[in-house]
Amino acid sequence: MTDPLLVRAARGERTERPPVWLMRQAGRHLPEYRDLREQYSFREAIETPEVAEEITLQPYDRYGVDGVVMFSDILTCLEPLGFDYHIESGVGPVIENPVEGPDDVARRRGDVREELGFVADLLDRLSGSVADEDAVLGFAGGPFTLASYVVAGGPDRGRKEVRKFRARHPEAFLELMERFAGVVAEYLRMQADHGADAVQLFDTYAGVLPPADYAEYVLPLHREIVESVDLPTVEFVRNMGGRLESLEATGADVVALDWTVDMATARAELGGTPVQGNLDPSLLYADPETVRERTAGIIEAAGPEGHILNLGHGVNRDTPIEGVEAFVETAKNWEWE
Repeated sequence: MTDPLLVRAARGERTERPPVWLMRQAGRHLPEYRDLREQYSFREAIETPEVAEEITLQPYDRYGVDGVVMFSDILTCLEPLGFDYHIESGVGPVIENPVEGPDDVARRRGDVREELGFVADLLDRLSGSVADEDAVLGFAGGPFTLASYVVAGGPDRGRKEVRKFRARHPEAFLELMERFAGVVAEYLRMQADHGADAVQLFDTYAGVLPPADYAEYVLPLHREIVESVDLPTVEFVRNMGGRLESLEATGADVVALDWTVDMATARAELGGTPVQGNLDPSLLYADPETVRERTAGIIEAAGPEGHILNLGHGVNRDTPIEGVEAFVETAKNWEWE
């Protein structure tokens, strides 16, 4: 049996066309998602496998993408470490018991597989619902991004609170990061055991750290997480355009690029390392012909070997359906000579 197109691209193989999926593809821009969510809170939706499966498959059924990313949230990893959270309308995630100081870092460590078993159930269901030629994608939040939420108690522009915590309490900061890394690694291994074909590590906000701090506190943990998973891995950190070598150094199979990075430049810097990306999500608001032209430019620059077409970040809630259709169709209709 031939591996999914996305998996072959993640291994750096030449593919007949680029596989395509979109970060945050299952969600608020879809009318069928909004209709379903009227019946469930966010936590209820992600923790009820049959509901999460339906949401996961919505963009697969509508667009024919080559990968379905399980409907979940990066904050799911907070639960086995004793953090409670809820989603507040107009605010975002709110941590109900944030870290209040260096002595508050050592929380109880629960059983990841037991407490997050609903994710395993979801992946088991998806493995039977997705065609063999398409990929099931798992993911987890990275340690710095998770730490930024639990220290600030919620969203924090510029991640100022966690950066101050690192400066004032470097040992406690490192302990917090290591605790998250351990949970994330086990969580991704669980996903691998339940049918994920590839996994993505979203440490989206780690790019706010100075290069020296990223190298000291984050890079070793990313490497540890990536090495613990026997699946193709994708690494995503935003605002790393000037230091792609740091993402490559994690050992991830694929480096995901945000939209601020020129694809041709990234290819030159990363050599044969597979890449994912990287259309600016705001371009999906343009007319379909413009979307197709800009998408084709990225595909051309990336070349036929080791490229997974995606956005440079997630789909925005008011993104027009026509823009996403033009983006996906460009990849689906592509033929390398």
